[in-house]
Amino acid sequence: MLHPKNTEVYFTLNNGVRMPAIGLGTANVVEQIPQTKQAVKAAIKSGYRHIDTAWAYQCEDRVGEALKELFEEGVVKREDIFVTTKVWPTNWDRVDESISRSLENLGLDHVDLVLQHWPLCFNRLEDPDGIDGVRRNPYHEDGSPHYNEKGDYLETFKTLEKLYLAKDPRFRAIGVSNYPVEYLERLLKECQVVPAINQVECHPHLPQMELRDFCTKHNIRLEAYSPLGATNAPLIDNELVKKIAGKYACSTQNVLIAYHMRQGVVSVPRSVNPKHIASNVQFVALSKEDIDTLNKFGVENTKRIVDEPFAAAIPGFRENK
Repeated sequence: MLHPKNTEVYFTLNNGVRMPAIGLGTANVVEQIPQTKQAVKAAIKSGYRHIDTAWAYQCEDRVGEALKELFEEGVVKREDIFVTTKVWPTNWDRVDESISRSLENLGLDHVDLVLQHWPLCFNRLEDPDGIDGVRRNPYHEDGSPHYNEKGDYLETFKTLEKLYLAKDPRFRAIGVSNYPVEYLERLLKECQVVPAINQVECHPHLPQMELRDFCTKHNIRLEAYSPLGATNAPLIDNELVKKIAGKYACSTQNVLIAYHMRQGVVSVPRSVNPKHIASNVQFVALSKEDIDTLNKFGVENTKRIVDEPFAAAIPGFRENK
């Protein structure tokens, strides 16, 4: 039986927008930011049609340069590409401005999806070395995060909702990122629009079973960042993953991506290595038994790998359910 490539699989969001099941993540470490442009070009030429980026990643201009050249070369058309950007907590009360700045950086007149990056509110601290003169992660002198104590994280999504209901032409869908169940429950009570996406850290060490079930129940598509286990992809050397990869005669990366795809979860692995990027397109028909085994492993060996210090302010975030 012939299977599609991972890049040929799409999921339909709750507003009817079709989203590629795999995308290229661009949240690269600082040293790799200059390689983002070539990574995007390599991904598109390998069949990817989904680019996940954000103001906070400091690379939207490079993503934009890559897309512009690909469009000019006739490799792909804008309508064939799904682009996601995000509103960072520093911009929690400047949603309109944040979207416009991202579009300017990307050189696009619209993106396909805008996410609230974190359910947090930061104070804006000027910093000539920051992004657009603003410190990305503001901290007090004692090292504690510089939260805006008067801010309400839900105002960010409510502003996105208002723009969405007004049919703002700059995006097609809205969603959230790093929202635990408790926060989603509040959102669903106070807002009219159900988020199309909740993007969270998710992999066999952090299967997010309770959160996934909640999102499925409420027609919110779960999306996994760090699907290979974050920087240096530690899960590709996991013994259980290796064993399953041997069974299917594929790479461990392919097993990890299939783990999400077979459960209806979007994944955005990040890499600047063209060979690694291209190798992620192979589809693997993981059995339910193998998926259950990986989920059981995660429940028994739960570990959050991406642990931002400022996330401590989100009740339930670190409970890893």
